[in-house]
Parts: sequence; C-alpha cells; structure tokens
Amino acid sequence: MAAYLVGHIRVRDPEGWKQYVAQVPGTLAPFGGEVLFRGRRAAVLAGEHRYELVVALRFPSPDAVASWHGSPAYQALIPIRDAAADVTLVSYEEVA
Repeated sequence: MAAYLVGHIRVRDPEGWKQYVAQVPGTLAPFGGEVLFRGRRAAVLAGEHRYELVVALRFPSPDAVASWHGSPAYQALIPIRDAAADVTLVSYEEVA
C-alpha cells in the first residue's frame, strides 16, 4: 500500500535551500519515491500554520519511506537542509 511524506518548510537560507532541493530527487529513485507537488502557502483557512512551503512525496510503502529517510544518500543532505530551513516531515500510510 502506498505511503506519503509531507514536508512543511520555512526557508531561512534560499541559496542553501536550492542546493538541498536540487539533490533530493536523486535520493528518491532507488526507493520508488516521487515528488507529487511542491507548493507555496496561499492562505491558512483554519488554525495556525507557520510554514510557507509544502512538498508531498509518494512511495510504494511505509518501509520505502523509512528506507529512503535512513539511506546514506539522504542522511548526507540533512545538514544542508537543517542549515537552510525549518522542516517538519510527516509520513502517512494510505488507508482504504
């Protein structure tokens, strides 16, 4: 069953963020991951939300999400990510 990863992002260093984003796609392919969309917040319609950007990824399974996140290729990008932005990543399992 498919799994999804949603990232909520507030960029602090635009150049560093560009560097990170350019390298992420190469880490996804070995785990069957794909970017569904990237977007910029248009409006908060209920509650509070401090993030300006969002990304949604799809993987073939929850195990694939965990394997991707724990992979040496992605782990090597985390210092770049964390220096450039505040990021919250949440994984979701598809339900019937």
